[in-house]
Amino acid sequence: MMLAGFRKSSLVRRLVILAAGWSLTVLLVSALVLSLLFQQAALRRFDEGLAELIVNLLAGTTVDESGQVLAPALTDLRALRAYSGRYWQVAEPLSDGQWRIVVRSRSLWDAELVAPEDLVARLEASPGRPVIYETPGPISQPLRAMASRATLPGRQAPLIFMAAEDRSPIDQDVRGFITATAVAFLLLGAGLVGAVVFQVRFGLRPLFALQREVAEVRRGKAERIAGRYPIELEPLAEELNALVSHNQEVVERQRTHVGNLAHALKTPLSVMLTESRQTPSPLGEVVERQAEVMRQQVDHHLRRARAAARTPGRGERTDVADVLDELARTLSRIFQDKGVEIDWDCDEDLFFQGERQDLLEMAGNAMENAAQWSRGKVRVRATSLSPERLRLTIEDNGPGLPAARRPEVLRRGARLDESAPGSGLGLSIIDELARAYGGDLRLDEAKLGGLLVAMDLPRAET
Repeated sequence: MMLAGFRKSSLVRRLVILAAGWSLTVLLVSALVLSLLFQQAALRRFDEGLAELIVNLLAGTTVDESGQVLAPALTDLRALRAYSGRYWQVAEPLSDGQWRIVVRSRSLWDAELVAPEDLVARLEASPGRPVIYETPGPISQPLRAMASRATLPGRQAPLIFMAAEDRSPIDQDVRGFITATAVAFLLLGAGLVGAVVFQVRFGLRPLFALQREVAEVRRGKAERIAGRYPIELEPLAEELNALVSHNQEVVERQRTHVGNLAHALKTPLSVMLTESRQTPSPLGEVVERQAEVMRQQVDHHLRRARAAARTPGRGERTDVADVLDELARTLSRIFQDKGVEIDWDCDEDLFFQGERQDLLEMAGNAMENAAQWSRGKVRVRATSLSPERLRLTIEDNGPGLPAARRPEVLRRGARLDESAPGSGLGLSIIDELARAYGGDLRLDEAKLGGLLVAMDLPRAET
């Protein structure tokens, strides 16, 4: 699921996440490595100081004639001050793996350095190599200690020389370095992320410009892509222009074919109607009625061809309020004897993205149907649904239409009343024109009690 979501994310987000993720990972690893190297260097210098203390301790310790071990006369004042953090002691290993302290620094006072239980065994296993370990101090401070095994002149048994020092200053320096490194790398990481975002946005700016131009072509504000783009995008712009031109040619060619066919049928139909009217007879009446239906069908398919070629994106925009006002005045005169009152209202600056004739046909068919079946009241509302969509609703106070019959009347040729004149193409034409523009038609019960016709259509930008 996460991989699918990443594939659907924006190109900018993907590039920023990949570049920022890689950069931050490198910075994090670098910070950890630097901190580890600094800690190792600090401990190495610390161990060198302990080794020097062991060497001085070994060089200054002597054995008297009785075999007693004598402490060296060290000049390090810290080893003379109690619990100063710098300690040493000399021990004698015992046969059971333990040891006995022979002499120790004054800084230990009455305490002793704690060592691992296997210290003697480890020293014997690696002769000549010191053993380094961590141990708590006399006042519980953390100590880093070093032990070495050696034999003094005048004494056959070996001795263990141990030195230790408080490592708190080293730990404090390491923590300070880690904190400073973290802050510096966080600032560097933030700068890198900002630079990546700027680089990606700046680098993809031509792509965003191409997107805007394609949107303008689709909305009808431009006929083709005219901007200049980098060599990587120039072929894409040319192919898009070629695709737009090809689509326009295909639509115009289909319109021409349909128009030619329809006009070729109109002439024979007109001859049939003329002949049937000049020779009244039962057969003539049948021919006249069917020829009239055929002519209406031809007109219907001509309108469909025109609507298919005038889909959104060809630059047409129609003032909805102007169309509704014209239709309301016309229908009020037509249904004056019936006393139909048409109440219409339209949002300000509402434009239909399409041909005026098509909006007149869709709204006119719906309003005429409502006026015909109403009991004197028709209400029309045009509202904005979004920057790209508008809704046109026509309702009346007539008898309405049962829900079971609503899908039926949208079929071509279906009529609300079979006894009424007409070909039954009104609602079918509205539905097909609306779909040709990417909209839809819905029938429902009106608040006035009759039928509600709702059309969702494309809206043009103001």
